[in-house]
Amino acid sequence: MIPASVSRRYARALFSLALEEGGHERIGAELDAVAQAIRGSGEARTLVESPGYTPAQRHALVDVLVRELSLSPLVGSFLRLLVDRHRLVEIAAIARSYGEMLDEKVGRVRATVVSAKPLTDEDLRRVREAFSAATRRTIVLESRSDPKIVGGLVAQVGPKVWDGSIRTQLERMRRELKSGAL
Repeated sequence: MIPASVSRRYARALFSLALEEGGHERIGAELDAVAQAIRGSGEARTLVESPGYTPAQRHALVDVLVRELSLSPLVGSFLRLLVDRHRLVEIAAIARSYGEMLDEKVGRVRATVVSAKPLTDEDLRRVREAFSAATRRTIVLESRSDPKIVGGLVAQVGPKVWDGSIRTQLERMRRELKSGAL
């Protein structure tokens, strides 16, 4: 595994070229598709991760990916460069770094909301609007449920976390009662 700074450097180079072409969103989607395809196929993942395979075999995989995913020439060339530099194994980290740069460029913030029960579409819309107003950015919202939080919400917007769960409030009251009882 390469350090995050190296994956960011590869992502930054590709992002710069994609901006020049004007296809930065499309290139980001293609990188995500490649990372998912490799992650989703045991055979492809083994070919990428195992040191026993030759660059020619990895180039053949890139050719299949380019054809099957209808990848742009830029992404195809980038993947071949990664094979030549023995960095194809880091495609997921590079795609993640690229996505972060893309989000920053277009004013998007990724957010995750956890609730005790699944939220309705209307609830998700209101949460997205509230965070969008607070951050003045477009929110890409992921939602999941976890009955352990009892009620309320736990939200992570970018690096910030807001914990309004009943579980946390009960824990806080328990600590306060315990410290007051001593």
